[in-house]
Amino acid sequence: MNSNQQRSFFFNVDWLTVLIYLVLCAIGVLSIHSAVYDPNHSSFVDLDTNYGKQFIFVIIAVVVGIFILLLESRFLSALAPAMYVVTTVLLIVVLVIGRNVGGNQAWISLPGGFRLQPSEFAKFATCLLLARYLSGANVKVSEPKSFAIAAGIIFFPMMFILLQPDAGSTLVFSSLLFVLYREGLSPYFLILEGLFILLFVLTLKVANLPIIIGGIVALAVLLMWLLRRNRKMMFTMLVGAGILIIFVFSVQFLYTKVLKPHQKSRIDIVLGITSDPRGKGYNVNQSKIAIGSGKLWGKGYMQGTQTKYSFVPEQSTDFIFCTVGEEFGFAGSLVVLSLYLLLVLRIIYIAERQRSPFSRIYAYGVGSIIFFHVFINIGMTIGIVPSIGIPLPLISYGGSSLISFTIMLFILIKLDSNRMGMIYA
Repeated sequence: MNSNQQRSFFFNVDWLTVLIYLVLCAIGVLSIHSAVYDPNHSSFVDLDTNYGKQFIFVIIAVVVGIFILLLESRFLSALAPAMYVVTTVLLIVVLVIGRNVGGNQAWISLPGGFRLQPSEFAKFATCLLLARYLSGANVKVSEPKSFAIAAGIIFFPMMFILLQPDAGSTLVFSSLLFVLYREGLSPYFLILEGLFILLFVLTLKVANLPIIIGGIVALAVLLMWLLRRNRKMMFTMLVGAGILIIFVFSVQFLYTKVLKPHQKSRIDIVLGITSDPRGKGYNVNQSKIAIGSGKLWGKGYMQGTQTKYSFVPEQSTDFIFCTVGEEFGFAGSLVVLSLYLLLVLRIIYIAERQRSPFSRIYAYGVGSIIFFHVFINIGMTIGIVPSIGIPLPLISYGGSSLISFTIMLFILIKLDSNRMGMIYA
């Protein structure tokens, strides 16, 4: 790398995004330290503790990030298919030799007591391949063939992750549909998504298939009568009604035959079908108590009683936000939320200033995944979404999660640093 390239490299790197990344990583290590602190292992680098391991993960992640920044941007695009294939193979391998943790066979055991979660790495690999395909010549996501291929890229890894079964990671991939809207997918699909969500809730809440299907048929007949002069729209309404009916039966099948009892219980609690604050709803109930007890300014670092006495299970992973809420209160929670909001807005800003369609599409994929993770994770800690077990980006404990988000972000930072010269995709 010559002096001009070095100067260009340092001036073009989006240091604000790097700073937000580092601050969130630091908050993560401190929060994990407080959540699972052991006075017999007080060192931050004690590998017998989660905070010791997380500190090492952060060091490794930063090294990985620097390495990515030193790569050639063209290499990242060219490597997208290979990354997608490798992560997909790992998703298949984990189904055969994976370790079952918490009911999900999602981890591959590594030497030293560490574990690899392939589904985390499949996220950025899918973003890269999706960006590579959609940025190709003569690819228009509004056309059925292009849409089908793009949807296939997204849903193929979802199929293997669902078999683990890891419902949380599976749903994360659905956030990539927002990338398709940005690239020209009809807004009518948003209406269809809304109908799917509504039907999902009604199917489980009402639990009476004849009534729900009768309602769909009645609505379809009404719309077909109103649009009777437009045969094409009548046919569309008929096909749409058929899809919705199939969806209703699919939800019922997944709920009764695929989901495990604890997963069904979590959905039932969020939808208000059942109430079990001392059983299946214990985690969320204790989480809300912890966050609420922090009030405005919090109880202080390592002073949280819910945290200190381990009232909230999985507090260093899925429920790490409880530690922030209890120990730093509303003010601390607002700071963390503001950092995530700034990060997502910065990613959107970065996306819109790209000259390369590949870089823009990839950026929107990264933004969608991070936003989905933050919304679902914090939403489940305060009880507004089911507890489906996905990490809070860069803060929750876990090497696979931290390193995969690091790779995801630093690939974007690298692509952005070369935005003035990268017009080949």
